Amino acid sequence: MEKQKLAMLVAALALGGAALAPARAAEGPVKIGVPAPLTGSYASAGTDIANAAMIAAEDINKKSGVLGRKIAIDTADDQCDAQIGVQAAEKLVQSGDQAIAGGYCSSAAIPESSVFHDHGLPFVADASTNPRLTEQGFADVFRVIGRDDEQGPFAANFMKNELHAKRVAIIHDNTVYARGLAEQTRAALKKLGGVDIVYFDAITPGQSDYTSVLSVVKSDNPDVIYYTGYYSEAALIVKEARALGVKATLMAGDANNDPTLLKVAGPAANGLIITTAPLAQFLGGSEVQNFIKEYQSRFGHEPGPYSVYEYDAIGVTAAAMDRAKSTDPQKVAAALHQTKDYHGITGTISFNQQGDRENAVYITLIVKNDQFTAYKALENGHWVDVKAASKAKAG
Repeated sequence: MEKQKLAMLVAALALGGAALAPARAAEGPVKIGVPAPLTGSYASAGTDIANAAMIAAEDINKKSGVLGRKIAIDTADDQCDAQIGVQAAEKLVQSGDQAIAGGYCSSAAIPESSVFHDHGLPFVADASTNPRLTEQGFADVFRVIGRDDEQGPFAANFMKNELHAKRVAIIHDNTVYARGLAEQTRAALKKLGGVDIVYFDAITPGQSDYTSVLSVVKSDNPDVIYYTGYYSEAALIVKEARALGVKATLMAGDANNDPTLLKVAGPAANGLIITTAPLAQFLGGSEVQNFIKEYQSRFGHEPGPYSVYEYDAIGVTAAAMDRAKSTDPQKVAAALHQTKDYHGITGTISFNQQGDRENAVYITLIVKNDQFTAYKALENGHWVDVKAASKAKAG
């Protein structure tokens, strides 16, 4: 019955979206749009996503392309802002793109998804983790990353059962992503029981000093402080917390796995624990190693955290076009729903009925010697070193 409903929804979207979308070229390159923050505070992550998209397209083009045509990447700067994101999405639509693969901040990706849906374009998100993205009833929205209602319980389990925390402070920045992850973590801690949430509040992103907030948090004497916002603020929070003599274990969500945090925070970041999907350097297999080498050769530094997920977002979209034997957006969306065991460099990808990746993986990192180091994974209910976790689980 559910499959029948989904088929009907896809058909309805095909009829409605086809009338709204600009004419799509039947010849020439297949254009895939990539919305990402290319300027502003999160430009490092966005540029990395755009770079990875280009490598993915080139790798596909070196083979047979898509249906005998080359892929061309069309980027648009959304600055992680809802209003600017809508403008970026409209730009990609008017450029005649046939599918979308990208996104970073959920606050931009969610309104972008509405634009793409209105024009019948499939959208595969690489980094946006807020559950609402795939809970809007759109049959043309997907993601190759996990959700905050998976990461939150993972973080809560780690705090209680690995760190044995009794008192936890949670700080967010009121963005869609950060508040969502904070709320999911709080709910999971309450469900586990035995942990007091001694602080739960937001900072204002973009400020130059958070010592007043951290002083209040310090007075609450938490065992763990979990920050769910982004890396630009996290770097400052980490430095100031250590300068204030905060002894709590510092943790952060998966918007803080960017190398920029290490550069800004410096040695103060050592000991910081991050919940995240596995980074490129912690994934096995020759394909991901080849990607890392290519990225380093092209851009002079290691790929950032969501590079491999963007690479797979492009790959899974191209594979859907091949299966559909068409670049028609509605046929591609239908083929994406049928994605099962796609072999990506981040592991096997299958989409559930809602468009989310099945069996998404999370691990923890710890900063040691000024570098991100793989730390712990949850295996069969037990916390183990990532290197001891099964390769299938780790991607």
